[in-house]
Amino acid sequence: MVVIEVKNVIKKFGDYAASNKISFDVESGRIMGLLGPNGAGKTTMIRMITNILIPDEGEIKVFGERVGSEHQNNIGYLPEERGLYKKIKVLDQLIYFAQLKGMTKIDAQQKAMYWLDKLDAKDWASKKIQELSKGMQQKVQFISTIIHNPDLLILDEPFSGFDPINTEVLKRIILDMRDEGKTIVLSTHVMEQAEQMCDDICLINKGSIVLDGKIRDIKKSYGKDTIIMEFEGDDSFLDEFKNLKFINRTNNRVEFRISIDSPTPKQILDVASDKVNIIKYEIVEPSLHEIFIDVVSKQEAKNE
Repeated sequence: MVVIEVKNVIKKFGDYAASNKISFDVESGRIMGLLGPNGAGKTTMIRMITNILIPDEGEIKVFGERVGSEHQNNIGYLPEERGLYKKIKVLDQLIYFAQLKGMTKIDAQQKAMYWLDKLDAKDWASKKIQELSKGMQQKVQFISTIIHNPDLLILDEPFSGFDPINTEVLKRIILDMRDEGKTIVLSTHVMEQAEQMCDDICLINKGSIVLDGKIRDIKKSYGKDTIIMEFEGDDSFLDEFKNLKFINRTNNRVEFRISIDSPTPKQILDVASDKVNIIKYEIVEPSLHEIFIDVVSKQEAKNE
């Protein structure tokens, strides 16, 4: 089942096209990563899906119907620009947001306390937002997004402001919700997070789609052209090789991509074995981060 349908959507601000004939679908029970550089048009697209902005041309459907205010109670939207009332207590604020989504006060209070406890924030229920750390405010904002148990979640940079431990907690909750059948649109600048969590991606640059599809298919199409090597010894032997694209290089670890003009993986391994003590030598598909850079760089070069 398709939950979101975006068809030939155009949105302009003056002469600038934030969305230029964009089309994509988001299927039920999957996480779709909406990715792209700063200013690519991701937030504009999210605001159109949530009916905050109206497309100049094209059509957006949610749950099979043209998106409108009647769908708001079935959508949970976490904006990049957080919006909490600083002088209102955490519990009162969560109850208020839940009631706006159609919940009763009793149900809202029960759900608020459940999520505060789950996110280790129960002791802050009677505190005002302005008394909370940035990370704790982020937890409250996230709870306000999911408290009404929406079928569709739209999360714009949900991990911003979280430390690694709380990031992992939030990721687990999002994945659990996906497994429960929720549909999730995730916008993030961190490609590693997108690669770990998303089933599908839609990469936007300068208002146009430059890459979309299932992550597994996209990575497979690039082939295994990346080598990760960990070793003990002097890494100067790496300078002997030509046509290697170094991604990361430190004293005891190197990650690089090979091409048709590069030495073969076996040739590289044979030389390395004579020079250093190899701990790990692995041929892998490129990371989503590398694919992201490759696609955007090629489009920039083409435009120039």
